[in-house]
Amino acid sequence: MASDRRRALGAAGEALAAEHLIAAGLRIVARNWRTREGEIDLVAEEDAPDWSEGGALRTWRVLVEVRTRRGREYGTALQSVTPRKAAQLRRMAETYVQAVNWRGPWRIDVVAIQLEPSGLLHAIDHVRHAVTG
Repeated sequence: MASDRRRALGAAGEALAAEHLIAAGLRIVARNWRTREGEIDLVAEEDAPDWSEGGALRTWRVLVEVRTRRGREYGTALQSVTPRKAAQLRRMAETYVQAVNWRGPWRIDVVAIQLEPSGLLHAIDHVRHAVTG
């Protein structure tokens, strides 16, 4: 029962995150992409400067971790991205990039969905390049 509620909360958070990303100009290309290490919640694309290429406009593949929290009893949604979780996200991203043979720039973003204890939306934070190196 508790896992059903948790799954429903996660699915609702992913839907809100996808809407937010689309409104910000990103294109969703996959949802719930599975690896042995876990699942990439959303895969998107965004046309943005690639500063390693002198700022040339390139299509970025954006691997998105969605974190949804109701209330702050166990910390905020952003605080839930621990160093251990960040390491897992890096492994999953590397697996994805190799599996789809992506040759362009890519990054790992986090979309944090913070809900009030009542379930009302408090904030959506999109952190670009949230997990690096």
